[in-house]
Amino acid sequence: MSRNILILGASYGSLLGTKLLMAGHNVTLVCRRKTADLINREGTEVRIKLRDEPEHRAIRSRDLPGKVDAMPPEDVDVSRYDLVGLAMQEPQYNDYSIRLLMIKISEAKRPCLSLMNMPPLPYLRRVPALAEMDLEFAYTNAGVWDRFEPGLVTLCSPDPQAYRPPGEGANVLHVGLPTNFKAAPFEDETHNRLLRELEADIDAVRLDGQDVPVKLKVFDSLFVPLAKWSMLLTGNYRCITLQEPQSIRDAVHGDLERSRAIYEHVDAIAQRLGADPKDQVPFEKYAKAAESLLNPSSAARAVASGAPYIERVDVLVKLISHQLGAPDAEIDRTVRMVDRKLGERVISGGFGAD
Repeated sequence: MSRNILILGASYGSLLGTKLLMAGHNVTLVCRRKTADLINREGTEVRIKLRDEPEHRAIRSRDLPGKVDAMPPEDVDVSRYDLVGLAMQEPQYNDYSIRLLMIKISEAKRPCLSLMNMPPLPYLRRVPALAEMDLEFAYTNAGVWDRFEPGLVTLCSPDPQAYRPPGEGANVLHVGLPTNFKAAPFEDETHNRLLRELEADIDAVRLDGQDVPVKLKVFDSLFVPLAKWSMLLTGNYRCITLQEPQSIRDAVHGDLERSRAIYEHVDAIAQRLGADPKDQVPFEKYAKAAESLLNPSSAARAVASGAPYIERVDVLVKLISHQLGAPDAEIDRTVRMVDRKLGERVISGGFGAD
């Protein structure tokens, strides 16, 4: 049975969207009207490398069994959809039209699967150790999440690495690291059955008889997506430097022992919250993957381009670690670095520049 999936964010969201289209489901991408017009006119294109193939394949939505459309947030009829994917950067949810759409989604009580690095506050409230912590300061506007029932929000670790190629259309996405989306469960088993249905449908997809990377993997543990925190604090945020941003590879491998210490400290924080060690990704595996990540992280690129706000998982982890009585000097140093670089943008008139 074809499902109708609403995905907020047409860039990174088009990756999961394409996998759903390949499985025969229908996807609506929420984005700016100009981008929506482009997608409705030309469709989407996701470039991904199949196993043992030297070149990326271009997977175009017009060639797929599912149907894609796109629209600005004010045009969305939430009642049409079985599931909502949240695939924008956290600061973008503070946009007025997105805030109005989020109110409609919460009132419609649609299950929401977040693909954000920054976990939505309702998801964090499902973790007993975090339920009463003061974490709102890490969010651009924590009030966006006030109306959401925690049980209707879950988190999917956005491990696949993808980006819009420079100079190409907003409907094109290039996948650099085709790993899997790892989803925590909802509270309601009805919603979990939907997730597992999508998981199985995506897993069954073949292209010219070959398996297609980037799967949706559904886990029983609420903590599996928290494994991404170690990667973000060890690599992504440390791409931000006083000078030009560095690659994730250089951030990790520039001082491997320091990177290991940060990674293991964040892992330990996740375990204190309730994560099982088997939920975590070993540092060696992450360090190996980082060898191929030759570009700065999206957060570092955003800061370098003058963005006034970025997702602040670094602040979130700092707040949690301090409230657990386990602060870490390296994490605190990273937060100060990011604050400083964002502060430079404010002083130089970066607000509203784009």
